[in-house]
Amino acid sequence: MTTGLGLRGRILLLTLLPASVLSVLLAGVFVYWQLADHQLRLVERGELNVRQLGRLAASQLKAEQAEEVLEALCDEALNDEDVRAARIFNRNGELLAHAGPRMPGLPNWLAVHRLQTEHLDGVSRFSLPVRQSQLEPRGNQLQPSEDPILGWVEIELSHHSTLVRTYRTLLISLALLATGMITITLLALHLQRSVSAPLRKIGAAVARLREGHLDTRLPALGNPELDRLASALNRMAEALQGAQEEMQHNIDIAVEDLRENMETIEVQNIELDMARKEALEASRIKSEFLANMSHEIRTPLNGILGFTRMLQKSTLNNRQRDFVNTIESSAESLLAIINEILDFSKIEAGKLVLDNLPFNLRELLQEIMTLLAPAAHSKHLELLCLIYRDTPVNLVGDPLRLRQILTNLINNAIKFTEHGSVCVRVMLEDDIQQRATLRISVQDTGIGLSDAEQQRLFLAFSQATHGKYRQQGGTGLGLVISKRLIEQMGGEIGVQSLPGEGSEFWISVTLPLSKEQDEPCRLQHPLKYPALLFEPHKLAHTVLSNELEDLGLEHQSFSQIDALRSAYVKQRIAKTTQDLLLIISADNRQLPPGRLEGLLENWHEDGCKVIVLCPSTEQSLYASLIGEEVATILSKPVCPGKLKEAIEQLYASHAQPKAVSLPAPHDPARPPHILCVDDNPANLKLVTTLLSDLGAQTAAAEDGFAALRLCHQQRFDLIFMDVQMPGLDGLQTTQEIRRQEQLEGQTAMPIIALTAHALANEKRALLQGGMDDYLTKPISERQLVQVIEKWTGKSLHGSHEDLPMRRSSDLPVLDEQEGLRLAAGKADLARDMLSMLAASLGEARTNIRLALRNKDKEELLNQVHRLHGATRYCGVPELRTTCQQCETLLKESRLADGLPLPEVALHDLDQAIERLQQALYEKDQHTPDEAHASTSL
Repeated sequence: MTTGLGLRGRILLLTLLPASVLSVLLAGVFVYWQLADHQLRLVERGELNVRQLGRLAASQLKAEQAEEVLEALCDEALNDEDVRAARIFNRNGELLAHAGPRMPGLPNWLAVHRLQTEHLDGVSRFSLPVRQSQLEPRGNQLQPSEDPILGWVEIELSHHSTLVRTYRTLLISLALLATGMITITLLALHLQRSVSAPLRKIGAAVARLREGHLDTRLPALGNPELDRLASALNRMAEALQGAQEEMQHNIDIAVEDLRENMETIEVQNIELDMARKEALEASRIKSEFLANMSHEIRTPLNGILGFTRMLQKSTLNNRQRDFVNTIESSAESLLAIINEILDFSKIEAGKLVLDNLPFNLRELLQEIMTLLAPAAHSKHLELLCLIYRDTPVNLVGDPLRLRQILTNLINNAIKFTEHGSVCVRVMLEDDIQQRATLRISVQDTGIGLSDAEQQRLFLAFSQATHGKYRQQGGTGLGLVISKRLIEQMGGEIGVQSLPGEGSEFWISVTLPLSKEQDEPCRLQHPLKYPALLFEPHKLAHTVLSNELEDLGLEHQSFSQIDALRSAYVKQRIAKTTQDLLLIISADNRQLPPGRLEGLLENWHEDGCKVIVLCPSTEQSLYASLIGEEVATILSKPVCPGKLKEAIEQLYASHAQPKAVSLPAPHDPARPPHILCVDDNPANLKLVTTLLSDLGAQTAAAEDGFAALRLCHQQRFDLIFMDVQMPGLDGLQTTQEIRRQEQLEGQTAMPIIALTAHALANEKRALLQGGMDDYLTKPISERQLVQVIEKWTGKSLHGSHEDLPMRRSSDLPVLDEQEGLRLAAGKADLARDMLSMLAASLGEARTNIRLALRNKDKEELLNQVHRLHGATRYCGVPELRTTCQQCETLLKESRLADGLPLPEVALHDLDQAIERLQQALYEKDQHTPDEAHASTSL
């Protein structure tokens, strides 16, 4: 309360406030007592007057004498200055006498049995019944029945005199209160002056000391306490004066030292500026070094991977093929490590620039899931993706970097999960002003992370998990790069995990919405009957059911195959199996092909349409044992688009005759003419060999000058241009080619950059320099085929047969474990089936050779089909796959008369038969014990 007051105000407040409060309280009590006393006196006087008037009027009322006497009594009552009016009534309530102003209203006299007082506005009215007992002597008391009412008297007293006395009392109280307050105020002011005057002197002295007048001293102030304060201030002034003199001396010394230090700092600043320039130059050199190292490392890797893949196409035994596969996997691992280190270096140097492109999140996730599915399915994991319905999928951002982040998170989840599932969920957190905040989580059922491991999870070159899982390898940069990338996008990344219960990595990022609208993925025509869905895995069942609902497909779901068979029997009894759709999720452990095939045959005979969903690693096994006319086989995880396409193709093929699918015709004039430019002989040889094997006509140039000479001599359909070359680099060569084309008025030849650079803005610089597209080394056949078809419109023969199909030479010749599975775990049956196949190989090989020599397509197809059927229940993956490829190509050759016989595929089939015969011969040469051990599976 007193915080904002000075000393003077506090003294006045502490002296005046208690006295004022006490005076007001006393005055209030005095006034209250006076007012109560005046009111009491008024009431007593009124009662006295009315009783006296009643006693005087009693005899007159009893005798019922003339009213003049009663009038005289009323007039006499008015002699009291407070009595304003009086009136007398007889026992019947009739007015007999009245004096003074007229009193309004008449009381109910029958209810007035004793003295009554009524206080009105400015007056008080007193009413009293007059009884017989008032005429009796005082000692003579009458009974109530003997004391009748003779009449009533009533007087009215004015409050005027009482109010005058009240006002007088108030004025006196206020005068006394004011006098007391003035006296107290004068005493407080005197006390304040006696204290504040010395304090002002002290304040003035302190102000002079603050201004630097340290010779100021205070005199005696006439108060012991204040004198002690003045003495202390004088001693302080003396001490300050001495300290100032000493400080000035020290300042003079410090100024001299500072002058010397400033000269030293100036020299250091010059050295720091030179060091800064050197650091900037070192950063520039580092960027150039990264570009050069990217090129120098990727260039030999391109040769290693390219020639390794070409070597895989040749005839190798199992041991050699294992060596080649090891070389390929090691080179790809090295390439992945190089990519991570280069990405980390770019982020650390601040050279990473994000793109801002429209993309479809659903398609992005589907590509990632398809890429990583084999790794998950090889460990028997369920790989799932669930995008909530309210989540927008058309966004604007950097799809390449987002793909890198999600691929790393999903790959880590697969790597450290031994059983269970890996589920990717995408949900919408917020949607404001055309910007969507998405939360993408990757949840697994793996080993989990402790708190200590989570703390070092996002540190560079560190890995949270050790022990047996350390064998997975890696640089420890994946999560660090993901964290930096997502933060550069304006998002965040986190993890929730418990040891032994799995982990959930999540990212939250806000991206603008794209203007493109996502077309609804729904079936064009509803099905006649609800589909039957079999999916034993609970979470996969939920995801697949949601996808079917999004397609607008009604369905019944089952988690047990027996329950589905029971429902199908009911449908069969109701005769509603024609065109009934069954979607079956199968794998080789729970529903192997041998068991499924019998069910599919029955369903096919009843006119059902069947889609089998199997792991990507087992698709070839199911495809080799289940014909296309029986069921459509799709690999997991299946996306809504592929599922919709498969369903519509099933019912379209039933509604109308199936069109003959002919391979894309080649250019009748010539194959694509392609120029390859590279200064590295190995890379140049690799690219030209790959293109030649694909059927392209190639020309080679070892530098930019040779490329310009060849372009001046002839036109090419496409040019593959290395970017970094001595003398005239790829960008300068491209610009010169473009300049010549403009001078001669020629159409621009497509130029594709072959680059190993990994620095930011590389793609933009190449496209702005006149190139049409780019490929990053190391390159593959699939990349070459895709880019050639994109820019020339010409199809290469390898693009329709060899590339999408797994090469049979990659498969083992003899797999006894697979044979045991196909024989339902019965070893005797597996040996018998293999023996029967071995006995028929020689005859089949001879018949196939004879039919090929005679160019008999029908006989070839029959022989290959018979051999294919014999391999379906034996563990001979290579021969079974080769038979399937040959049978497919022979069917196409029979449908299209212009196509030649697939002699290359038939030659591969002959070699596969020979390799199987050799493997069976070596197996038979083992000792009886060894033979027994090898077949006991």
